[in-house]
Amino acid sequence: MIVRIMGEGQWTVADSHFAELNKRDDELLAEMETGDAEGFRRTLCALLDEVRRCGAPLPDDALEPSALILPSPDATLDEVRAMLRDDGLIPG
Repeated sequence: MIVRIMGEGQWTVADSHFAELNKRDDELLAEMETGDAEGFRRTLCALLDEVRRCGAPLPDDALEPSALILPSPDATLDEVRAMLRDDGLIPG
């Protein structure tokens, strides 16, 4: 699956990694609900780091359709809230 991190680029991430990504997404949702800004920032960065770690970056000139778009590491709580679906940033 192609994952885009806004402002950074795209990565190809194997489906086998989505269980861990969903775990981070659930943590992020919980921190957003409680207003834990520090936890939110830490978990957002961990989620994006996981995509970078387990994914293979696409070349900068590649423009593939992204199945999943994640916020930039400096996104605010309000910006991330605007991106949320019913089940978080990551479906499933």
